[in-house]
Amino acid sequence: MVVGLEREIIDQAAYNRNIESVHAAGVTLPRIADLADPANNLADRTALLADVDPDTPAAGNLFRVHWHNGPSRRHLVDVPAHIVLDTALTGVDAKIIIAVGDRFPMVRAHKVLAAYGCLVPRLLSGVFDVSRHRAVWPSTGNYCRGGVAISRILGCRSVAVLPEGMSRERFQWLENWTTDPADILRTPGTESNVKEIYDACHALSKDPENIILNQFAEFGNYIIHRAVSGPAFERMFKAVKGSSDLKARAFVSATGSAGTIAAGDYLKDTLGAQVCAVEATECPTLLYNGYGEHNIQGIGDKHVPFIHNVMNTDFVIGVSDQASDNLNLLFNTTTGRKYLSERAGMDQQSITALGDLGLSSIANIVGAIKYAKYMGLKSDDAVLTVATDGAEMYETELSGAEKRLGGGGFDALKAAEVYGRHMLGAATDHMIELDRAGHERIFNLGYYTWVEQQGVELSDFEARRDQAWWDGLMDLVPAWDGMIDKFNSA
Repeated sequence: MVVGLEREIIDQAAYNRNIESVHAAGVTLPRIADLADPANNLADRTALLADVDPDTPAAGNLFRVHWHNGPSRRHLVDVPAHIVLDTALTGVDAKIIIAVGDRFPMVRAHKVLAAYGCLVPRLLSGVFDVSRHRAVWPSTGNYCRGGVAISRILGCRSVAVLPEGMSRERFQWLENWTTDPADILRTPGTESNVKEIYDACHALSKDPENIILNQFAEFGNYIIHRAVSGPAFERMFKAVKGSSDLKARAFVSATGSAGTIAAGDYLKDTLGAQVCAVEATECPTLLYNGYGEHNIQGIGDKHVPFIHNVMNTDFVIGVSDQASDNLNLLFNTTTGRKYLSERAGMDQQSITALGDLGLSSIANIVGAIKYAKYMGLKSDDAVLTVATDGAEMYETELSGAEKRLGGGGFDALKAAEVYGRHMLGAATDHMIELDRAGHERIFNLGYYTWVEQQGVELSDFEARRDQAWWDGLMDLVPAWDGMIDKFNSA
């Protein structure tokens, strides 16, 4: 049995202590089915939460860990928040539809959903003992914040592990939400230094009280995104489609931990969409078995996540961090927004919505544009993608991006250059349409991380070649929901 995929109680004594601790804190756990369809399943409960601050570790915020929060993040909406980019901005006829992730509670990013999907199954089986264990959250930024938030609510001790070079906003949030500075472990490097995170976690794992919840290998991350994010994105697409003939051609997502891209497996089944993985051209691991460093914060690299269903991925699309850094200036500065209004003809509402786009979100958009150009998509085609967090998490990155553009500051001329180069001029270079050999190459690359370095059994590694194996994981959703019901009523 792979740890984290338990269907029954493994340690009854720990399970009993978890019940006592969690219920003493006044916590009720939402079922995965509730988070997947909150408009139908959680309307009554959400109405009772209107006075609960979405930015506090309140127990009720667990029932907001979904895509259906309204602008205030206190109320439900039938259709998840989304942006449809105008052709004037993208330069392509196809509709680029973006799910907006900064309406999630506490962290204003969707990784809080992944954290819930990883920790709660451990509580339900007793593998994690709230009274004894400490949850270790290895991350490049948002996942560890989500983990700290979920841990606070459930009364768990936790530690965030992330590279020291991540945005200052991430560390400010962690400093406000942790009580001990030792609970924030800074590892060497930046976005590209995932191995250093693993090394730190290996050292921490020598203490039996530390439980490593590695998002790159936790199948709860895959399962909850396929079960919750997938249906949310389908609902979003159908709302945009209406009665038209619009077709969902692809779902585009940076690989990151490969949790979010699991929604693509759902969308391929239900809408026939292709699945496209985005990565930085500065560190083209999936594209060319390459390496390097980049600043598309939140997407990880230099390895193939264990929970990435590589054999079901159709494209790999490279995007430069120059595009995400510079478009962040265009979207989120007065100069850039003035240019988009006066020269690109964008209305104020559309321009304001660009604040919902963080660095990896912008990279996803560029990847979607590149796919639309490569496939020659028309106005009756749509590409779905996701904004995992908003621009507020990267305000301190703006000055660095401006300096890298050269002297004179970010003026109207530079705004025009950025718009022309990275939006209208987005090319179809650094793209691979995967055939069987391409799938095998990327899948096999994961062997060196997971079998040789991380000690995964070869049989567990190989089992992931079969799509039926991934489909079978979804049987855990009703099993876990049944365990949640018993836990809540124990």
